[in-house]
Amino acid sequence: MTATPANAGVSSVLIASPSTTHSRGPGSVDAELLRRVIAVGRDILSELDEEALLDRVLETAREITGARYAALGIMDASGRELERFLVRGIDMREQHAIGDLPRGRGVLGELIASPSPLRLANVGEHPHSYGFPAGHPAMSTFLGVPILVRGQAWGNLYLTEKDGGEFDQADEEAVVMLADWAGIAIEHARLYESAQRHGAELERAARGLEASRAIALAIGGETDLTRVLELIVKRGRALVHARSLLILLREGEELVVVASAGQADPAHGQRIPLVGSTSGEVLRRRRPERIADVRTRLRIAPELLGVEGAHTGLIVPLVYRASELGVLIAFDHGSQSAFSDDDEHALRAFAASAATAVATAQTVAAERLREAFAVAEGERRRWARELHDETLQGLGGLKVLLASVLQRGDPEENEAAMREAIEEIETAIGNLRAIITDLRPAALDDLGLRAALSALIERRGQDDLEITSELRLPDPRAGDERLSPEFETTIYRLVQEALTNVVKHARARKVRVAVTASDGTVTVEVQDDGVGFAVEEPKSGFGLAGIRERVFLAGGVLGVESGPEGTLLRGHLPVREGLDVAGRSRAQQTAS
Repeated sequence: MTATPANAGVSSVLIASPSTTHSRGPGSVDAELLRRVIAVGRDILSELDEEALLDRVLETAREITGARYAALGIMDASGRELERFLVRGIDMREQHAIGDLPRGRGVLGELIASPSPLRLANVGEHPHSYGFPAGHPAMSTFLGVPILVRGQAWGNLYLTEKDGGEFDQADEEAVVMLADWAGIAIEHARLYESAQRHGAELERAARGLEASRAIALAIGGETDLTRVLELIVKRGRALVHARSLLILLREGEELVVVASAGQADPAHGQRIPLVGSTSGEVLRRRRPERIADVRTRLRIAPELLGVEGAHTGLIVPLVYRASELGVLIAFDHGSQSAFSDDDEHALRAFAASAATAVATAQTVAAERLREAFAVAEGERRRWARELHDETLQGLGGLKVLLASVLQRGDPEENEAAMREAIEEIETAIGNLRAIITDLRPAALDDLGLRAALSALIERRGQDDLEITSELRLPDPRAGDERLSPEFETTIYRLVQEALTNVVKHARARKVRVAVTASDGTVTVEVQDDGVGFAVEEPKSGFGLAGIRERVFLAGGVLGVESGPEGTLLRGHLPVREGLDVAGRSRAQQTAS
């Protein structure tokens, strides 16, 4: 086997010479050898690891021909020279002495130029032989056979130094048959590897789709920003197998840690500047960045973010339309290797859905805050109007009355005026008491929700309404334990505002109020026989904003049905987590 002076080493495997020589005539493959080649072919076809397959081909080629050296050259994409050269029979010391491995010139290039078997009695006598470099073992007999994959030249199998003579026609036919088996097996191994790779890609894609689906569900069914952020960090961390994952949202010219998952101590509220930080650059460029060394590239100690001992990182921007919302930062891949291209692509696709979820939740939160402000401002205007129209005007009239009394000298007229003043004062006191009761009824604090609702219904029954009630609630006067104070206030306000809407807008004659506590849930129903309204118009002026806000903050569900025959408002509110029916926290119960 020959090579150029620069790359003259012939790759081979040295395998112990067989104990018996082949007993066959030249030019024919004996039956025993044929059976061995066929059996080897079946074994080769079952090998799905390409490297193990190539090693098996080299060993088998040496064994069936009695060659001392075997080599396998694999061509590059151009098909004009060798990209890899696998050697058997030459140890590492000899390979080091030979130098660079052949690239496919000289005799080796003959098989590349003309992919057909080549058998030589003395490789050095071939006209294209360049000889051997210093340190190369002596070689004379030579047999080269191309390996074809799908009819295209893939590589060449080279054998030298046959034990006991020259390579003959039978050797050539046996190696050609082996090369055919090898070509088929290589194709099978590559198809298997491709299937495995595509399977892994599909699995990653499925994980990404599942994570994106979870975020999409959050967009449709969850508008609480805290819950959305929690979902994002947990799903995102699992998607890329990160040890820790953080969300930093933009506030002005800073990024603020708002959620974390994995092996990270909560550092919520920690701020880093946009300018001069790696995370800020990623958000500004809107392109992900993989970090091989967190300590040098992140520009901030990961401990400040609540992450101890981080080595590698992956930062992905959260961008929704034209808005730069923040970044996701993943630390340390679970396999202890750096994050890959696939991890980057998966987290980037996930971040697109996450950004939509965050933007939606932020919009809902801002809208609810505006509605809450509007409701509070409406209440303030109502109190101011009632104080002005009734109490203040009554006190003004009383002042005029008393001033006129001072100018009179008739005792009888003075007595009548004083009696009238007393009546005015009693009216003003009643108005103030009603306003104070609306603000915070004393019965709610002293006697509990059931008594407070009963008093409320009795007062509203004086507004020409026929009110029937069904209150299945704990009664402290009968020894029952109370709901938590905040939860009682929520239920009371819900009924109060619903009845206020009925009085102001419904023009109803009859109202039914039912409040039932059962299985950790309180159900509130207020039904009237009034004129109804268009439910699909939430800002139609019927005071639903405050009711919706209260139910939302309590974690409940509100339903409204309205038509010409009246309106039914139904709310289901879970008893607040962390509070028992007596209003004590679980921590307080444990301590007691």
